[in-house]
Amino acid sequence: MINSNKTLNKSNILAVILAKENSMGLKNKNIRLLNKKPLIYWPINAAKKSKFIKKIVVSTDSFKIKKIAEQNAAIVPFMRPKHLSRSDSSSVDCVIHCLDFFKNKKILFDYVVLLEPTSPLTTYKDIDKALRKLHNNRKNSSSIVGVSKNINYHPSFSVKIKKDGKIKPYLDKFKTIRRQSISPLYFFDGTIYISKVDAIIKKKTFYHNKTLAYITHKYQSFEIDDIVDHICVEAVFKNLDKIK
Repeated sequence: MINSNKTLNKSNILAVILAKENSMGLKNKNIRLLNKKPLIYWPINAAKKSKFIKKIVVSTDSFKIKKIAEQNAAIVPFMRPKHLSRSDSSSVDCVIHCLDFFKNKKILFDYVVLLEPTSPLTTYKDIDKALRKLHNNRKNSSSIVGVSKNINYHPSFSVKIKKDGKIKPYLDKFKTIRRQSISPLYFFDGTIYISKVDAIIKKKTFYHNKTLAYITHKYQSFEIDDIVDHICVEAVFKNLDKIK
């Protein structure tokens, strides 16, 4: 662990936080107050507390978000172009755009950490643990992503609906199964994405056969996409002392 910390401290690590102005599902989502702070505050705060992140950039097309980001010690060295601010714009394209911006200034990074405001329960401890795990396995792995255990929506409990309105099993046949007996599955929960810079430039994705899993707690897996999610996460914040 000590050696890992020493070599990680020598690495140049960039955190990129994506926060565009228009949001689907929940208006002004990225500046909506959550636990008395704008949503954009939470990933910035986590990145600031990390032992290893050297620079925190917010990629946005909003001057209002830019102001809030800079008030919280992030930098906004450019305004995100329109073609990367659409509802169908790729997060990876935005990350690469940021890396290219610094590359043109001859500033290179070893790792890039993508944090999303919609996953405000990611902590600096998660960032640093995930960075250590990837760095310690860097010979065979080039990225790591947050995943959470899929229990309630496991395929074993899923059904299809036929044209006549009746249900049919998603898997082979109907059967009663205990949650403790199902084969463990995980889903991408959006909490954290980290990649070696050369890998993301080449592969243009965080997901590939050299991607490690960083398993998060159930309560961290909420993603704020609508008002129901927002209410749930607000409740989690108010009860963290009972959850942890």
